[in-house]
Amino acid sequence: MIIIGKWNKSVILTYIGLLISIFGIYTCFYIGNSINIAMSCLIIAGICDLFDGMIARKCKRNEEEKNFGIQLDSLVDVINFIVLPITIFLKIGLNSWYNIIIFGIFAICGIARLAYFNIMIKDNSSPVKYYSGLPVTYAAMIFPILYLLRYIINLDIFKNIYTSVILVVAILNILNIKIAKPKGIAYILFSLLAIVMLILYLGVL
Repeated sequence: MIIIGKWNKSVILTYIGLLISIFGIYTCFYIGNSINIAMSCLIIAGICDLFDGMIARKCKRNEEEKNFGIQLDSLVDVINFIVLPITIFLKIGLNSWYNIIIFGIFAICGIARLAYFNIMIKDNSSPVKYYSGLPVTYAAMIFPILYLLRYIINLDIFKNIYTSVILVVAILNILNIKIAKPKGIAYILFSLLAIVMLILYLGVL
């Protein structure tokens, strides 16, 4: 076999989300006043993650392809919901020494949660109904919504609030609490929220 990996339609949406996040990271470095674009990329990556599992389950896959999809999803989540957010945080201006420490905590907690989730999936053959800890993918909803405070409060106060929330999210990632897995109407509600946020970031703000 010349090419390794599992290349089929079940992982297309996962790769699309990854490419969107890479573009979001690029905009933070090379496009002026790019916060709105980067936030939009984070939101779209979240929607891709929301539906990629649903699409994958509808595809005919063998056990090896299923395991590949699980590992791939977590690796992509590192880029989409840890690396991209940290890049956005820096672009916002959260670049004090204590911010860097908090970003390190945020990254460690997020990656630890993803690794733990993969172990739980491997050891549990039944469908997952609850997540242990806050999924890293919720970064796609929390941080774009929170950034709206930038338009209504003092900049220094905003930075302090945003930094505090980053730390809280990091702790929630590894806190042993049950978070219901989205299903049914939740997909519609999250999609509608994403559309509203994209309209705000790309058309209003």
